[in-house]
Amino acid sequence: MRYKKLTIPTLGLQLAVFILHALLVQPTFSQTGGIRFTDITVELGIEFRHTNGESGQKYFIEPIGSGVALFDYDNDNDLDLYFVNGGDLPGTVSPIQPTNRLYRNDGATFTDVTTEAAIGNTGYGLGCCVGDYNNDGFTDLYVTNYGANVLYHNNGNGTFTDVTEHAGVNSNQFSTGCAFVDIDIDGDLDLYVVNYVQFDPETNPECTRQGIRTYCTPEALLGAADVLYLNNGNGTFTDVSEGVGISEVTGKGLGVVCGDVDNDGDVDIFVANDTTPNLLYRNDQEGAQMTEDALFSGVALSEEGRAYSGMGTNLGDFDNDGYLDIVITNFQDQTNSLYHNAQSGFFNEVSFAKGIGEKSLPYLAWGVDFVDFNNDGWLDLFIANGHLDDNIAEIDPIGTYAQPNQLFLNNRGISFSEIANKAIAVQKVSRGTAFGDIDNDGDIDIVVSNLKDSPTVLRNDGGNTERWLGIKLIGTHCNRDAIGARVTVVSGGLTQIREVKSGSGYLSQNDLRLHFGLDAAKSVDTLTIRWLCGKVQTLRDLETNQMLIISEN
Repeated sequence: MRYKKLTIPTLGLQLAVFILHALLVQPTFSQTGGIRFTDITVELGIEFRHTNGESGQKYFIEPIGSGVALFDYDNDNDLDLYFVNGGDLPGTVSPIQPTNRLYRNDGATFTDVTTEAAIGNTGYGLGCCVGDYNNDGFTDLYVTNYGANVLYHNNGNGTFTDVTEHAGVNSNQFSTGCAFVDIDIDGDLDLYVVNYVQFDPETNPECTRQGIRTYCTPEALLGAADVLYLNNGNGTFTDVSEGVGISEVTGKGLGVVCGDVDNDGDVDIFVANDTTPNLLYRNDQEGAQMTEDALFSGVALSEEGRAYSGMGTNLGDFDNDGYLDIVITNFQDQTNSLYHNAQSGFFNEVSFAKGIGEKSLPYLAWGVDFVDFNNDGWLDLFIANGHLDDNIAEIDPIGTYAQPNQLFLNNRGISFSEIANKAIAVQKVSRGTAFGDIDNDGDIDIVVSNLKDSPTVLRNDGGNTERWLGIKLIGTHCNRDAIGARVTVVSGGLTQIREVKSGSGYLSQNDLRLHFGLDAAKSVDTLTIRWLCGKVQTLRDLETNQMLIISEN
């Protein structure tokens, strides 16, 4: 890759219909659209394997799984990998203590540097997110656990220091998703932490279906309120959840994603809740108060007015109209939810209209994101699937434990078509997903975390036949990682937007660099950066097939 650095100024009726349809019609797939993936996990030397501590007792926490992060911890312009692990539970003792793992990208292979980096947390891990919270030029890492969470400060020399207690961000609950976000636009990254349910192994609920023991749904447990930590600018944070109205809402959250959904210049927060209404916090631009607006906006419940089992979530402008849309993954027999931003404060559910609704009914979905895999300028959709119960086939005639993941090709914003790919269709019990250009060849690769299994790293082998532009933003007045900044690219008759975001999908972290597919365009007409602090910068007549490093003046 060529770098160039610039410093410038549950669906009952639909389920019955689906079963009949599945018996009569074989699934169809579109052509691959130039998209090809190869599983290179073993080739890269990644030996991590997830542990969930199962012992046959069906502890509620066991099937939740964990996330993965793609981030450049050593500032060498390639993506490193961090895997979050679970841990032992009553009745299990692993021969080697389960730990999170950091793999350094060395080009052809990845090297396990967990011990030397001092970043191998041994708590019962769930999620992670990254952001340079102290603006020292090195990206830091936050890990959510069942129990105390961990904030790792990046020392800039290949090592990390656990600063959780000093920073005041341990949360010490059943935390899941997280995201660094500059909620008050003061140049320092704040931290939003999603909390799931109130769980204790000693009082683990017992549930059955048709007389067969299964994992309980979240309805068997009480929910928990999320937490917003405000960055004090001195290495510490203050819990302001009560002051901004977040502590008043008790949900059962898993996924979180941040972005400017109403195009008013600040960052809003969306939380996918499991069996309780989703949450959309609109920012008042000063961070003094967050207004929960999901019901009014049309994204709290499903189209028929039910609280679905929200797992993962993400934002992306799938129809290139300049507004961020929302996708949510849900339980088997529930459609995954695609909400189109109507630009008036409202969202319309278009899951079936756009072609992903019926295709999602057989699967239990988790990680998700909008990604342009074939560089045609339109965001495609990847969804990771896998059931909770390894005995689901005894209960549900269409249920399977391991399930294929899904990739939907974007038909220029009109609809999505599921594509066939052997590497993606391999059946595993998948959970978190992370996306980024691992080999710096101009197309986006995929990392999937799998429950009780090794991860899957999928190399994109066809996307870079079309042209592209990569952008790494460096904030100076705004936060250093430019989280919350929006880039608009006009090229080849298309206008595309991307935002730098921390934490997304299901418990995971994507590459902070932005990627634009440009089809056959050899130049970009205009590239406009709207820094979160308010400054706007525009570049013109840029060559494609390069990575630009742009510093805020």
